Amino acid sequence: MSNAKTLKTGRILRLTQLSVLVALLIIFGFTNIGYIKIGVIEITLNIIPVAIGAIVLGPAAGAICGTVFGLTSFWQAVSGMSAFGAMLVNVSPVLTFIICMIPRILEGLVTGLVFKSLSKVCKTNSIPCAVSGLCCPVLNTLLFVGSFILLFGQTDVFASLYGQSAASNIVGFFAWFVGLNGAVEAAAGFVIASAVSKALLTANKRLKI
Repeated sequence: MSNAKTLKTGRILRLTQLSVLVALLIIFGFTNIGYIKIGVIEITLNIIPVAIGAIVLGPAAGAICGTVFGLTSFWQAVSGMSAFGAMLVNVSPVLTFIICMIPRILEGLVTGLVFKSLSKVCKTNSIPCAVSGLCCPVLNTLLFVGSFILLFGQTDVFASLYGQSAASNIVGFFAWFVGLNGAVEAAAGFVIASAVSKALLTANKRLKI
């Protein structure tokens, strides 16, 4: 096979992989498969396709997957599928759009950059995949909750949640708010995203793409 054909085949396969990840994100977002809801607390599994895209296909693909994740999150908020999102929309649709989009785009982009940097200094993909798989959900939690505190910190939504947390300071509230969902998302990213990403990277290498 010529170099031109090899490059073309590689592009098609990478585009196919990205399309599958985007399709998964849409399915997760529109069917609620990607969310485990406990009251107003939402544990999202959408970080898994975002992490895989960022690791296997690069920072740009991670940002694209993050964008799709953000759009489905905003749709859930506007449609009322997300109780927490609906509360935020009632306060400000614009700020809700920002909080749904920016953290998700950044988590995909930064995860891809982290993997790219680590892969340059590590002989195998094991450590880069594990660190990057953990990085994505941690970033999702930190960026989303940080944005919530920054953008909605003076609203009744924040005041209500702060009261429920019985926290004495913002650090205590942060720990209460991210405790369960942050732990589950981090575990899913570390175990599932890193394992799938490593397998896909190995397959892509064999296919020379």
